[in-house]
Amino acid sequence: MKTEWIAVDWGTSHLRAWAMRGDTVLDQAQSDQGMSRVAKGAFQDALLALVEDWLGDAPVDVVACGMVGARQGWVEAPYTAVPSAPVPGLPIRVPGTDPRIRAFVVPGLKQTSPPDVMRGEETQIAGFLDTHPNWDGVICLPGTHTKWAQISAGEVVSFRTFMTGELFDLLRGHSVLQHSVGEGWDDAAFAEAVEDALSKPEQLAARLFGLRAADLLHAQDAGVARARLSGLLIGAELAASRPYWLGQQIAIIGAEGLSAIYAKALQKQGAFVETADATRSTLAGLTKARNLTRQTA
Repeated sequence: MKTEWIAVDWGTSHLRAWAMRGDTVLDQAQSDQGMSRVAKGAFQDALLALVEDWLGDAPVDVVACGMVGARQGWVEAPYTAVPSAPVPGLPIRVPGTDPRIRAFVVPGLKQTSPPDVMRGEETQIAGFLDTHPNWDGVICLPGTHTKWAQISAGEVVSFRTFMTGELFDLLRGHSVLQHSVGEGWDDAAFAEAVEDALSKPEQLAARLFGLRAADLLHAQDAGVARARLSGLLIGAELAASRPYWLGQQIAIIGAEGLSAIYAKALQKQGAFVETADATRSTLAGLTKARNLTRQTA
């Protein structure tokens, strides 16, 4: 196997890498050495431990996106202000690397007002747009911190971030709801909760405690409670993001299960939605960034 370059998605919790030849994946590997688990100065060691078998004598380009470019990461890759192409220019070169690699980090995007930032999602957006030329609309990137990005003429015009995924995890695992929310799922309960939160988002805090009360008084199923919790939070997010998605062409880029949940919620509102694979979009975006690095010595 002759690796031409290495694509890296380096988030807060996980590190994923792919051995590439052009835009073809030769091999892949991952570890739990996300940015939050790597000490400053130890990023190269964490990467080499994962990809060393792919290296030879000649230097190989490594192109990374995500939180590896944060202030606490391998190298700080300054944000680019929107409106901007998702990958507007050359990635940032990491200085002083092992002679077997040339490492680059894709910068994130920032929005001055209202203040917002993204790292990693810009690469997925770039990959999606590379395979959907002349696409205008809104891209939703669901996850721990869900992004809604307005796209026009190949640029990210504006975006908003919602802490929906993190709130779900905190409420399920560290609030009084931990005693009532379990595994399982109920589509009808999810849909009903989405509609409730969309129509009355100001009732969110009361509806959340209602999940605990329904358990205590009516022995509500833990899977139904989980679906309702998700529906309430996503419904409140959709209510707040309505100016973005209402009447727009929408693409969802994310993990398959979570993307399907968002797609169902939006389709219930009459929205036209298409979904895109997150890994495929990430690799397409990193390939685009890698082609920019080939302009450097």
